[in-house]
Amino acid sequence: MTLSELIDPFARAKAPPPSTLWRFMAWALNGAWPVLIPAATFSILGGVTEVLSAKLLGDVIDRALGGAPSAVFSAHGWFLLLCLGFFVLLRPAILGISAYTQSVMMQPNVFNLILSRVHRYTLGHAVAFFDNDFAGRISQKEMQTARAMNDVVTEAVHSVLFAVASVMGSVWLLGAVDWRIAVGLVIWIVAYGFLIRHFMPRIRETSKSRAAARAMVTGQLVDTVTNIKTVKLFAHDEFEDQAALGAMSTYRDRFIAFGHVSAQFRFWLMALAGTLPVLLIGGALFYWSVGLVSAGDIAATGTVALRLAQMTGWVSFTLMGMYANIGEIEDGIRTITPAHTLLDAPDAGALTVARGRIEFRDVGFSYGRKDGGLDRITLDIAPGEKIGVVGASGAGKSTMVALLLRLYDAERGGIFIDGQNIEQVTQESLRRQIGMVTQETAMFNRSALDNIRYGKPDATMDEVIAAAEKAEAHEFIQTLRDHAGRSGYDAHLGERGVKLSGGQRQRIALARAILKDAPILVLDEATSALDSEVEASIQSALERVMQGKTVMAIAHRLSTLSEMDRIIVLDRGRIAEAGTHDALLARNGLYARYWHRQSGGFMVPEDETEAAE
Repeated sequence: MTLSELIDPFARAKAPPPSTLWRFMAWALNGAWPVLIPAATFSILGGVTEVLSAKLLGDVIDRALGGAPSAVFSAHGWFLLLCLGFFVLLRPAILGISAYTQSVMMQPNVFNLILSRVHRYTLGHAVAFFDNDFAGRISQKEMQTARAMNDVVTEAVHSVLFAVASVMGSVWLLGAVDWRIAVGLVIWIVAYGFLIRHFMPRIRETSKSRAAARAMVTGQLVDTVTNIKTVKLFAHDEFEDQAALGAMSTYRDRFIAFGHVSAQFRFWLMALAGTLPVLLIGGALFYWSVGLVSAGDIAATGTVALRLAQMTGWVSFTLMGMYANIGEIEDGIRTITPAHTLLDAPDAGALTVARGRIEFRDVGFSYGRKDGGLDRITLDIAPGEKIGVVGASGAGKSTMVALLLRLYDAERGGIFIDGQNIEQVTQESLRRQIGMVTQETAMFNRSALDNIRYGKPDATMDEVIAAAEKAEAHEFIQTLRDHAGRSGYDAHLGERGVKLSGGQRQRIALARAILKDAPILVLDEATSALDSEVEASIQSALERVMQGKTVMAIAHRLSTLSEMDRIIVLDRGRIAEAGTHDALLARNGLYARYWHRQSGGFMVPEDETEAAE
């Protein structure tokens, strides 16, 4: 293990993050202390060397003035060699080790440690968490929190501890020169502390507001760019521009408020810093004039005074940055740390699927509202049975799928797979047993190979190609080429697969599900984006994929469900009809009405009075 590996930058946290600042920082930094403590030690030693430098300078001057100039080297040779070793070897070694611990051992690892933990916890939130916020804003909060905390830790070690050691050493040094000069420095330090105490909380609050406004700008811009095709189709460039300008205007106002506080702080800081050399050097000169201190003491005092005056500026600006970052951390904590609402049971085990039987037992769910969703659904799907689900928009079709995948927990009743309550097994094991192809196909801005292999990360290239061929995707994938010159399965698909047609995206999603080969298969409008010719060409592949699996298929195009073992008709969250295609037509009910309208060339009407799923 090298020194740069003393911190595991991707170590998992052992508990959820606390919602208070200092406990959150302790949670995020747990595991980094084997490096933080040595880094802090060498930073303190670095501050001490600055004081020793001034002390040695004063001693050199006193020894030089205490005898004949020609005898300086002969009388004080060993002392001068000691000073040479200090300035040439010891001081550079201490400062160099301090820089190495911070820039190599600490900063790169601490940032990744914090970000990995924050991101891992964010991924654990329920789908509703992401539904209620901007994707860009959430990602901005993750990066903001990790960067701000890394900066706070770095500056605390690099600047604050260094400065504290320098100030304490300076008090000791000036006390050795004359206690009254040291008292003057202590009084100045108290005044400096009052200045920090007055301004830093204001900087912290205005920074927190500025960070929140900046994240909203990011969220607004990402939301617009993500939906750029819709913006263009509706000719709403001006509308989106105004929405962005509104967010930017709020950010500008918050930034100006932060700037006012910052400018006031800098003015009073520089005014106070200007008094320090006058106070210390003036005092040393006065006591020298009455014979109480030496010329070397004046030099040492002057060196300390100028050094502290300079340090006051950069340390204060560092503190201002730290408090600003603390405000950003607190703003990030508010977004990221709410408790997970969808948790595995404490004793949850892995789901085992031997047969694939699915049972909805008196299931009710309405998204926390009075109506909508599902109303007391009871349904038993036999192992290997293929169920079609139809109904108008808002009837509850997608809600059934969301509950089966446990994206939400049922508000009443339960869902069982092979007799196992899905709320009593781990979410990961549940979703590994269910393959799904949705109407809104999810594509990553990665290669075609990576997108298909997402269904089975350890799949061989032959397995990927075989799945693509079954989904009628292999042929068009071979023609792909991206802006970087990558082609075929190595070509990147663009964000959300924007470089593909709807049908191409759907076929890659089908290939992904085929490769996953889960015992339960959910098709949510899986062929809706395909034209009739392509749909017909992959229908036989779908039928092969469905063999031996329990299938739930949702479709508005009823012809795709006619060969299902059973069709469930949902109406206002309840099962209105159930049976085979022929039996439901013979019944001449709701399904028959849908069928005849589609056969006559009309789409199934959406009931606008029903709540959207």
